[in-house]
Amino acid sequence: MARPIWSGTLSFGLLNIPVQLMSGEKRTDISFRMLDARNKAPIRYERVNAETGEEVPWKEIVKAFEYDKGSYVVLEQDDIKSAAPESHDAVEVEAFVDATAIGPQYFEKPYVLVPAKKAEKGYVLLRETLKKTGKIGIARVVIRTREHLCAVMPQGDALMLVMMRYPQELVDVDDYNIPAGATGDYRVNAKELQMAQALIDSMAGEWAPGNYQDEFRARLHKVIEKRVKAKGGTVPRPDDDGDGMHEDASTNVVDFMSLLQQSIDSRKRTPAAKSGGKAAKKATSKLAKKTTKKAPVKKAAKRKSA
Repeated sequence: MARPIWSGTLSFGLLNIPVQLMSGEKRTDISFRMLDARNKAPIRYERVNAETGEEVPWKEIVKAFEYDKGSYVVLEQDDIKSAAPESHDAVEVEAFVDATAIGPQYFEKPYVLVPAKKAEKGYVLLRETLKKTGKIGIARVVIRTREHLCAVMPQGDALMLVMMRYPQELVDVDDYNIPAGATGDYRVNAKELQMAQALIDSMAGEWAPGNYQDEFRARLHKVIEKRVKAKGGTVPRPDDDGDGMHEDASTNVVDFMSLLQQSIDSRKRTPAAKSGGKAAKKATSKLAKKTTKKAPVKKAAKRKSA
C-alpha cells in the first residue's frame, strides 16, 4: 500500500476537506550502477574537500550560497526555517480559473488527493462543482520546507493536485526564433491548410493512453535479460532506427501538397483505429526522404535519450 507524501486539509473559503496526498506517477526508468571495469566492484560517491582531498562527514557539511565566484555565505538551519512559510497542513485554494486558461508549460507533476474517512461529502461536492463549472483551483501547498504552486482539478472520480511551475521558472518563447506573422509570409496557401486539416481529421481519434508504451524501455529490458541469461558476452548494437534528422534534411525544399495528399491517401487505405501509428510513421518517413537537399548543410545534433 502506498504511503501518503503529505497529510492535511484541502481548503477553499470556509470549507476544509481532510485529505492525503498520494503519488500520481510511478517511475519506470531503468537505473544503472557504476562499476569498476577491472573487478566489477560498485563505485562509491564520496563527499571530498576540494582543497585537502579528504572525505567530509555529513555532520561537518553546511549549506552556503555562492554570491560571487569563490565567495560564499553560510546559511544556518534557522535561516532556512525563517524563510519557510508557516502553513504546512493545508492546500489553500486562492482562486478558481477556467481550466483552459493555463498553458501546458505550467503543469509539472501529478498527485492524487485522497479524502480522509468521513470527508467524502466535501470531496465529492468540490469535484462535481469543478466539473460543472469547468474551473480548476489554483492553490499553494507547503511540502517539507518549500512552498509549491499547484492546481486542483477533477479527473474522473478523483481530485488531482498538479504541481505547477512559477512564471519565473519558464523561458520566454520570444527568446527563440519562432516564426510569427501571417501564413502568407511563409508561402503557406489555403489549399495546403485545407489538406493539412483533412489529414489531421483523418488521423483524429479518442485519447487511449494504453496504446502508448515506452518501447525503448521494453527493448532495453530484453537486452538486459539476454545479458543476465548469458552472464557475459556482447550484445549486438541496435540498428539506428532513423529517429534523428538526416544530415542533409531541409524543410525549406518540399512539395507539401504532394506529401499531404499521399498522407491522406494512406489514411484512407489504413483505418486510423487499427494502425494510425504506423501510417503516421510512414508519412513522417516520406517527409524526411523528400525534404533531402543535394547541397550539404550543417548536421543536426542528435537528441539524447532520456
